Amino acid sequence: MSVAINAVSADNLVSANLIDKKRSPELIMIDFTQQQARINWRISNDDVMGGESQGNILFERDYGVFTGNISLANNGGFSAAFTAVQPLSQEVRAVTIDIAGDGNRYQLRIITYDNGESTYYFHEFNTVTGQRQKLRFALADFQATFRGRQIANAPTLKAEVVGEVGFLLTTKEAGEFSLSVFAIDFINA
Repeated sequence: MSVAINAVSADNLVSANLIDKKRSPELIMIDFTQQQARINWRISNDDVMGGESQGNILFERDYGVFTGNISLANNGGFSAAFTAVQPLSQEVRAVTIDIAGDGNRYQLRIITYDNGESTYYFHEFNTVTGQRQKLRFALADFQATFRGRQIANAPTLKAEVVGEVGFLLTTKEAGEFSLSVFAIDFINA
């Protein structure tokens, strides 16, 4: 099973169909061209703890842009954007992202829901200013976290309990940020 965001390149010079037609026909689409997919994104900024950072998801023609401003005021320093994921098959083993960044180090975040408990998992990745990158991460390589601290004894991330996926920027430097998101694919093996 796959979750995908279908998109066009940031510079609109090359049209790209980012879904591999050879994959399972059981595709679940998160499509930025669909209004319903756009309203499903939620933002979580450091204002929940008194900070003043601001983040947002903007929608271009066929892709999303996680953008905003990080403020260090009042012990701030993070912004995150998440969207719900339809149930995934237990055969899903990896996630790929197709992004264009701004030189910041981001986290791909996954929230799981299991027996009434939620756990946050993350995998960090570096971006190169203005460069489009397609990155792949094994679910088993994600680390569980609680309020910025890794949870040493947390279970390995399993696809069947994934509830949300998103991005987080946490930094000790104030300033604007921008991460273009062209595709997110949950894939078998």
